[in-house]
Amino acid sequence: MQGSIASLVATLVILSAFTLAAADSDSVEPPHAWPQWRGPLATGVAPHAQPPVEWSETKNLRWKIALPGKGHSTPIVWGDRIFLTSAIPYGDSVKPRFVRPGAHDNLALTQAHEFAVLAVSRKTGKILWQQTVHKQVPHEAGHVTASMASASPVTDGALVIASFGSYGLYCLDTTGKLLWQKQLGEMHTKHGHGEGSSPVLHGDTVVVNWDHEEQSFLVALDKRTGRQLWRVGRAEDSSWSTPIVVEHGGRAQVIVPGTNRLRGYDLASGAVLWECGGLSSNIVASPVAAGGVVYAGSSYDTRNLLAIRLDGAKGDITGSKHVIWSRRRGCPYVPSPLLYGDVLYTSQHYQGIISRLDVKTGDDRGGPFRLDAVDSLYASPVGAAGRVYITSRDGVTQVLSHGDAVPKSLAVNRLDDTISASAALVGRDLLLRGERWLYCIAEP
Repeated sequence: MQGSIASLVATLVILSAFTLAAADSDSVEPPHAWPQWRGPLATGVAPHAQPPVEWSETKNLRWKIALPGKGHSTPIVWGDRIFLTSAIPYGDSVKPRFVRPGAHDNLALTQAHEFAVLAVSRKTGKILWQQTVHKQVPHEAGHVTASMASASPVTDGALVIASFGSYGLYCLDTTGKLLWQKQLGEMHTKHGHGEGSSPVLHGDTVVVNWDHEEQSFLVALDKRTGRQLWRVGRAEDSSWSTPIVVEHGGRAQVIVPGTNRLRGYDLASGAVLWECGGLSSNIVASPVAAGGVVYAGSSYDTRNLLAIRLDGAKGDITGSKHVIWSRRRGCPYVPSPLLYGDVLYTSQHYQGIISRLDVKTGDDRGGPFRLDAVDSLYASPVGAAGRVYITSRDGVTQVLSHGDAVPKSLAVNRLDDTISASAALVGRDLLLRGERWLYCIAEP
């Protein structure tokens, strides 16, 4: 009886915190925020943003701040608050940990880390709070270009959900108070290259993709309490792709790419609705969807980009009429596609070669186009105000026109940082997170 009462009290405390935080978020509508990885529509587009075209270290720079530790997670924005994750090394050196067979190009891991969630003022760049949610010596180092905080958080304006994979899933309110946490196990990725799939929030449900070299699964949790709603096994190896949730035919479905199958799951039950083969191993790019069609691609040992119509999709649809087109060129590897109106932008592998595809046919609309100022890409392209923003790892962002038959280069902007995180676009601001700095780009 005492245990039941204690559990009830804990739940009431969480719900009370949620209610108070929700009251503060009522003035912001999700389309005007950047609440998750790939933005308000999960397509890379900010429909109401008007970010600058040109900037530098001395032009249209509202502020830049040094961030503790390292993270490649995208800044998440709701109102005046920016939420980020970071992994901060600390303490004395330790003996390097075990590295998985086949590992290559990996970091030497010799320190414990603090795993932290931060809130930053969008107006001033001041760090409002920094909450350490876990401390541990990581069991895998990750690729030399990776970070221990590569999964982007997600918010509904009241709660902030942050995943550090093997090091926990955490729910905080917008003041930084930890409401609940969940340990899902230890992930072992291919070649020990690290973790990166971001949590997804839809309504009251949080979804986490846990694809790795051992027992993979997809899990759904109640956002208020962390209670598990369902968990389904997946016959998949490592992936770094973030799922999307699509409302179609009166049902919400979670769409998750994988080496063996791209699948749609019922959000309410976790049941597989449909599945389709054709992608590669090492899935990194996240799918996008609009108008009842899902676009998913990969480019590792197999190049393929699929367009799948959801109407009537059931069971194994590989090679069926539900695959309305597929192609073997211009397929994404690390950067996720940008779905902007009736155009799908993809990078070739992670090079500065961009394809513009007609979403109905998969045909090129001119191109592909080799960017003259952008080479190696990890950040995914974003779009707003009739423009496309493409950021390279060396801190260069090339801005292209979106509506022209042949895209025009509108600007080449350089910052003094290495950038792997995708940009966030909100209002008149463009936020870029580098390995040393967080930048707020805005015209005065």
